[in-house]
Amino acid sequence: MSSINISAISLPRSATIGEAIACIDRSGRASLALIVDSEQRLINTLTDGDVRRGILAGYALGDSIEGLLDIKTRMPHAVPVTAAAGTSGRDLLALMQGANVRQVPLLDNEGRVVDVALLRDLLPQTLAAVEAIVMAGGEGLRLRPLTDQLPKPMLPVGGKPLMELIVDKLRTVGVRKINITTHYRPEAIVDHFGDGSAFGVDISYVNENTPLGTGGALGLLPRLQGPMLVMNGDILSDIDIEAFYQYHQDQRAEMTVAVRRYELQVPYGVVECENTRILGIKEKPNLGFFVNAGIYLIEPSVQPYLPAAREFQMTDVIEKLVANDRRVEAYPIREYWVDIGRHADYEQAQQHADGRPTCAGVDA
Repeated sequence: MSSINISAISLPRSATIGEAIACIDRSGRASLALIVDSEQRLINTLTDGDVRRGILAGYALGDSIEGLLDIKTRMPHAVPVTAAAGTSGRDLLALMQGANVRQVPLLDNEGRVVDVALLRDLLPQTLAAVEAIVMAGGEGLRLRPLTDQLPKPMLPVGGKPLMELIVDKLRTVGVRKINITTHYRPEAIVDHFGDGSAFGVDISYVNENTPLGTGGALGLLPRLQGPMLVMNGDILSDIDIEAFYQYHQDQRAEMTVAVRRYELQVPYGVVECENTRILGIKEKPNLGFFVNAGIYLIEPSVQPYLPAAREFQMTDVIEKLVANDRRVEAYPIREYWVDIGRHADYEQAQQHADGRPTCAGVDA
């Protein structure tokens, strides 16, 4: 079993969302906070996905977890899936697969949690059926002269090419089949990775003779047999890919788009008007938006909406799916994330790789 410190991830119902996030982070692989009563009996659970749905709903870190619990009443598992302590691994695996959950609290006769069973302990490499495609065709014009001889994804970060960090992350969570799109200086990528066997993965290459955009490059792939993880090759992030995939499944999405919060302070007083009448003024307000983070999960049902051999951006894919009433979901990243598009971003990525403090992340 997981041998999680149960008291460290237990919270009263009066806790805040920030305290729930701290619990989930302490739980490590479980990604779970336990909501308990004064006798330590289980009331409910909060998962990483519950927190992210709360972020999308506009809840702040200081708000009560009651808002998250209210959202959870409308989800498939409003009541936590649990099992009795001592339940066999075989029965736990059947329970998790049947309920589509990846962790189950184990309760004693009094309803107290004594341990948490994890799917990854019972069925390792839960993402083995997921393929990945990494978009690595860009020229990185804003990073010149660093990219005069190297494509942007091959720039070193922490002593390794950025692309190698991405491949290592995918291999660690069980992804074995990786497609890489190339265009600018493709030999630098192919010579380094080859067929991927030296890195514990199977790599194929999709070369774009002319840049097609992410959506257009996806249109070059053969028929998908299962979910596809799509990542821009110039992104450094601590995103939990397993949690991302679980969220995608929980939402029953055909496409899930990773997003991050972007804050913008208006340097002036913003005047609110109704026709010619001033109703109020907000001095230098902060505006918050969710922006595309360049990481996606798509199902085979998305493929018919991808054009063949013509330029098509991922924004075009999203708009087309939404227009056809397909299920597209947002997944807010609260972990470290940086798009290495400028020299300042590249330096920030180096700081993160070296363990130095950075300001990149999500303001929840």
